[in-house]
Amino acid sequence: MWLRRALFHWLLPAALVLPIWLIVGWAVSGASGWAFLWVLFIAVPAVLVGQLVTTLFVRARGTVRHTRMLSWWDVLVFTVWHVSIVVVGLHPDGLFWPLLLLSVAAFLAVFWVSLWQLFREARPVSLFRVATDPAFLRETIRPGAERANAERVVVIEETRRAER
Repeated sequence: MWLRRALFHWLLPAALVLPIWLIVGWAVSGASGWAFLWVLFIAVPAVLVGQLVTTLFVRARGTVRHTRMLSWWDVLVFTVWHVSIVVVGLHPDGLFWPLLLLSVAAFLAVFWVSLWQLFREARPVSLFRVATDPAFLRETIRPGAERANAERVVVIEETRRAER
């Protein structure tokens, strides 16, 4: 519970902290000048924009806004992505490219899991079923069910008269 809430509060600061870490990690690891150009012009903007977009997707969900907690799917994919960014920021010899590919794959997982959960929560299932399936309405309103404020429901069906 505390982990899901802590990661909820971490998402916005992560949009600034992780790109800054990439620059600090370059300086700490003593990587080349070409690596600095890659960090400055590709990695920092990609992480910044990617983190902001996925944070907006997550925070757009009603359950996240209400509970102020991420889902366990969010915890999994964001943790893998953020840890991979931290490790890539260290520019390890021999492991840089595999870790970079892992980081890109983790971002794609974050993006699609966030979109999947957003669309799953946002779809108007009951409204769609009522509009397309009148039997659904008859199932939900049972004639024998007692209600506190029972109202009479009158259904008028339209029939066409034969034209002369």
